[in-house]
Parts: sequence; C-alpha cells; structure tokens
Amino acid sequence: MHKGSALLRMAVCLVVLSFSASGCTLIFQKGRRKDVEKITELQSKYSDLKSEMSELERAKQELEGRLRGEISDKSVKVEMMERGLVITFVAEVLFDSGKATLRSTSLATLDKVARVLNTTVKDLNVGIEGHTDNEPISKSGWKSNWELSVARAMGVLHYLADEHQLDPRRLSATGYGEYRPVATNQTREGRQQNRRVEIVILPKMTKESAAVETENLK
Repeated sequence: MHKGSALLRMAVCLVVLSFSASGCTLIFQKGRRKDVEKITELQSKYSDLKSEMSELERAKQELEGRLRGEISDKSVKVEMMERGLVITFVAEVLFDSGKATLRSTSLATLDKVARVLNTTVKDLNVGIEGHTDNEPISKSGWKSNWELSVARAMGVLHYLADEHQLDPRRLSATGYGEYRPVATNQTREGRQQNRRVEIVILPKMTKESAAVETENLK
C-alpha cells in the first residue's frame, strides 16, 4: 500500500515538472486510480508535442537556409509562433495589385517551401491565410478585400496541392481581409506589411488542447 502511494506521488511530481514549462497546473484528488492512467496519457501527449516542436524547429532552420535571399530582402519572414511555424510572404511577391493569380516569378519561392512541407513536416497540417490592408478595392472586380484575401489563400493552396501533390487533407485556406493587421494602415510601409499571405505549419497538439486535458483531471 505504501509502495503504491509512493509511486503515485512520484508520477504526479513527474507530470507537474514536465508541464511546468507550458504553464499548466494539474490537480489530483486523493485515491483516484484513473489519475495514474491520465498521467501516462498526458506524458505521452507531451512527448508527442515535444517531438512535433522539434520537427518545426528543423523545418525553420531548413526554410531559413532555402529562403536566405528572400529573407534578406524582407520579402519573406519565417517565425516560430504560438500557433506554429509561420512563413509570411509580402503579397506583392506573390500577386500583382488587386489580383489573385500567382506571379510566375513567385513560383520558385513557393517551390522551396513546398519541398520542406513534403519532407521535414510531411505529417503536419498546413493553413494558408490571406490578409489585406484597409484600402477600398476599386476597379478590380472583387466585392471587398475579404474576397480578395480568400482567393489569394486559395491560389496558394491549389498550387501546393496541384503542383506539389500535398495531401489536400492537410491543407486549409482562410481569408481575413483587412481585419487582422500587423501594422498601422496609416503609412505606406504599414499597409505593405498588412498585405500578406501566411503559410502556417500547425503542430497537432497545442497548449490549449493540453489545458483541456488537464482540466479533465480535476
């Protein structure tokens, strides 16, 4: 009996230590045998998350190498963020003004990204997000910036799926229009930063899902 209690306390300590870096708090009720099973499950998921984050780090390094020139001239940015690994393209690199057809000069850059998506992170999902500035669209045929942002995201999605055979089940496209700016729209430079397409490589497990699992232990 004492031995079993000691093992349970040790398991609790191990999980608390494992999750302390991600800010999770675990609360267990004394005497619940299912807690041990939950501990094992959470440890397994935490291990999976660390493995996926390691994959993302490798992908980041590889992308930074392949896109060295584009990153240097600030047309592409690669960042590790809470939601995953984000590759940000200035919209003018991919599209002409007011258009949603990929420029032929942009394809070589997308090809570099596609190689990493098909190898280093081949098991992770990919979200493509379109964004615009808040300048009203005129004489372009689009109802609003929203439609343009969606069409641009879909243009990148189709290129990755059709030309590089990425599994369509891994891909999603979203258009946010002008509603998620990263800079002020009061300046030319700010508007250029807001006109962008982001390719987001998504880890399978996020901090939020881990928090839900821990909540179930209470």
